[in-house]
Amino acid sequence: MNKDRIKELLAQLQDEIRDTDMDDELKTLASDLDSDIHTVMENDDEVNALIDRAKEMEAEFATRYPAAERFMREVIDALVRMGI
Repeated sequence: MNKDRIKELLAQLQDEIRDTDMDDELKTLASDLDSDIHTVMENDDEVNALIDRAKEMEAEFATRYPAAERFMREVIDALVRMGI
């Protein structure tokens, strides 16, 4: 999976977050994660800690925002497959 697909998934996740009545703290965490993922992809940095953070957020989404959780799972899977 390429970086363009990850960017597409991140955009879909952001759209879902905007359309969901989500608390501001979780919105901020998702926005920060989005920014960090873009930085990692641009610089080809190590991503393991970032994936761990994304998995924690995915667990939160799974219980409260299932539609957003699906996009987060796809982003995580794409990052893992890319090995960035």
